[in-house]
Amino acid sequence: NNASNSEQLTSLSQSSNKYGQSDSNEEAKDTGNSSIVENHYNSIEEKGLGHRNQSTILYLRNFNNWVKSMLIDEYLSTVTANKKQGMPIKVLDLCCGKGGDLFKWKKGNVNHVVCADIAGNAVADCQKRYEDLKIKNKYMFTAEFIVADCTRVLLRTKYKDPTILFDLVSCQFSFHYCFESLTQAETMLHNISDCLRPGGYFIGTIPNAVDIVGRKRKAKKNWFGNRVFTITFEEDLPEPYPLFGAKYNFHLHEVVDCPEYLVHFPTLERLAAKFGLKLIKRARFQNYYEEMKRKGESLLQHMSALETYPPVNSKLAGPRSDYTDAKEYFREYPGQKLIGTLSKSEWEVCTIYTMFAFQKVNPGETIKVKSK
Repeated sequence: NNASNSEQLTSLSQSSNKYGQSDSNEEAKDTGNSSIVENHYNSIEEKGLGHRNQSTILYLRNFNNWVKSMLIDEYLSTVTANKKQGMPIKVLDLCCGKGGDLFKWKKGNVNHVVCADIAGNAVADCQKRYEDLKIKNKYMFTAEFIVADCTRVLLRTKYKDPTILFDLVSCQFSFHYCFESLTQAETMLHNISDCLRPGGYFIGTIPNAVDIVGRKRKAKKNWFGNRVFTITFEEDLPEPYPLFGAKYNFHLHEVVDCPEYLVHFPTLERLAAKFGLKLIKRARFQNYYEEMKRKGESLLQHMSALETYPPVNSKLAGPRSDYTDAKEYFREYPGQKLIGTLSKSEWEVCTIYTMFAFQKVNPGETIKVKSK
């Protein structure tokens, strides 16, 4: 319904404009980028742990994985604490990819997981990973696997039990794809909220649009990056950027090379409120790390989420010029022998990201949107 879309966008566009979002009430046209994203993720080979351990962005990937682990644990723990004993915990893993979070669900003692993703090959890999985990673990959650574009298809029609109620919905490093258009963002949020029980949580990780636009302006050209990543805007994308369809291309060494979309967070918050989702927490990765590092210290080590500096029996992951902050630290604290760090290039990538958590409110409850 174009009229209702226009009305919604008109109200959404009144959100405060931190990086020059336009007040355009035109929804972005369907540019078919979903198929580009699908083809990209379908074409990524499953290369195994050995290959991953030789990656030039090993510590970045491990650090991001640590953030996900802490985020999932934070909200699963809350769900578990509020559940009556013996009541099953159900999770929707939205844009699940190859199942990188399956072990986290196992560790969190959930009972059922629905894994959904646009890329059929990735879902097949996810299902295989699940079957392998099931062989090794006597007590394993039940699972179902859905191949669907979560920004265009109503997932309830695909569930084995359409009356299912989830305690947690997780969408990691993928939600921003739905900001291609208002309709896609609405469909995605509908899928998130539709079967989420009141009091349940929607958690995720996305690039910080304000940070991206700030870096682009500082670069004074249509791209910026370093040895491991580049973000490139199309030359003809004028500022102020549209609320939806503000496209850029993100290239991350060995992992990602496809179009993504800026997520204007005040717009997300207002739109989420229409689906009964209230923002309860938001933090940039560097701030979330500071908050969680003590609690997650042993996991940081176990996951090799930080690189040891100076290196012990190995070489640095990046050039020496990428470790000037670590060298400076030793000058300030000469008694210290070793520290955990990330190379400057990897840090510049992970600090683009933000974590967030929304909570589903009770029917009829109004949500005051504070975000400016």
